[in-house]
Amino acid sequence: MKKILIILGSIILAIALIFLGLFIANEINKAAILEYIEGFDSVEYSDQLEPMLDEFGNYYFTTDREFKVLHLTDVHLTGGVFFSGGDKKALNAVAAMVKAEKPDLVVTTGDISFAVPWTGTLNNAYAHGYFAALMEKLGVYWTVTFGNHDSEGYNYHGRSAVAKMYEDESLEHCLFSSGPDDVFGECNHVITVRNSDGYVTKSLVMIDTNAYMEGDPLGILWDYDNIHEDQIEWYRSVIEQYNEYNVRLYVEDNGEGSTVPDGIKTVKSLMFMHIPLFEVREAYQEYVNNGRADTDDVKYLGGNDGETDEVVYCSEQPEEMFETILELGSTEALFYGHDHLNNFRLEYKGVVLSYGYSIDYSAYFGIDGKGYQRGCAVIGIDGDGTVNIVHENYYQDKYPSVYEKESVDMSK
Repeated sequence: MKKILIILGSIILAIALIFLGLFIANEINKAAILEYIEGFDSVEYSDQLEPMLDEFGNYYFTTDREFKVLHLTDVHLTGGVFFSGGDKKALNAVAAMVKAEKPDLVVTTGDISFAVPWTGTLNNAYAHGYFAALMEKLGVYWTVTFGNHDSEGYNYHGRSAVAKMYEDESLEHCLFSSGPDDVFGECNHVITVRNSDGYVTKSLVMIDTNAYMEGDPLGILWDYDNIHEDQIEWYRSVIEQYNEYNVRLYVEDNGEGSTVPDGIKTVKSLMFMHIPLFEVREAYQEYVNNGRADTDDVKYLGGNDGETDEVVYCSEQPEEMFETILELGSTEALFYGHDHLNNFRLEYKGVVLSYGYSIDYSAYFGIDGKGYQRGCAVIGIDGDGTVNIVHENYYQDKYPSVYEKESVDMSK
């Protein structure tokens, strides 16, 4: 018995020393990463727009010029000492594209964190802290939606705790909100763009596609959750709220009985999420089954389909978000990530379905050496609300980086 106790004690001591060693190593790595972030300069703006809070408690920007949104996704910072090199490359890539594009707003659609066992830490606060530190250093206004990896079941911090990290008042440029307490999810919020007359020209709706189903809490089966019914009703209420706001303003300006133009009556919007809706798979399959040619409902707009097997990895659970989008006639485009090797864009039943370019250097085996899938989407919203979407690869000369940019294989 004495020998058994000695062996057990030795095992426990060894495990404790390993965890202590990893903690110390990760804290040293944290200091090094934060010093690395200090090497970036702030974005130089000639006319940076300043957000305000509207009567509904949401942020808005006022401008008659083009409003530029930079869509990033799947940054996959590990925060772990074993993947420090990949984290630095990801931060370097984000900084290069933000600095060159000078966007009015950066929206990152999830999987900022990838704190999994083999990276050297389960503390997802490292990754989220690094990303927030970078964005604040760059001095750009920004927000995020959450992905399935941002708060794994075994991570130190759950989804609501991560939301509180982004709601920290010390983050002066972060426009994130966890959303209404009585609505499922932790990142349901909206940011709008107004013209100088006060009319909302575009609503940017951020929505939580959540993580995994209850029967797959660790995501081992890739059984993804979906957008819940109360979130869909929240989305409806947001669209109707800004429709009513515009109509009320128009009547005030033009008098009772005025005929409100359609462009005022229905505020157009864009939606940002992490996991693509089931309709993305549906549209993709229709396109492929038609010999990769357009159909009455599906139009191919560009990009690559690099994932294997299912190609589009989405929830298998039924929900009514896309039907609600069609019914309300407001949302013109959906932006998402999740599938790192996909960056194709389709138009389905009049709605643009747009994968973002991923940043990931660590989550897929060998992805650090690939390059066709890494980049950003630049979304230009004209003063009249017209949207122009351009996808940009990171490995262009237009994106010079502070630290050396790696060589990659650009073939699919």
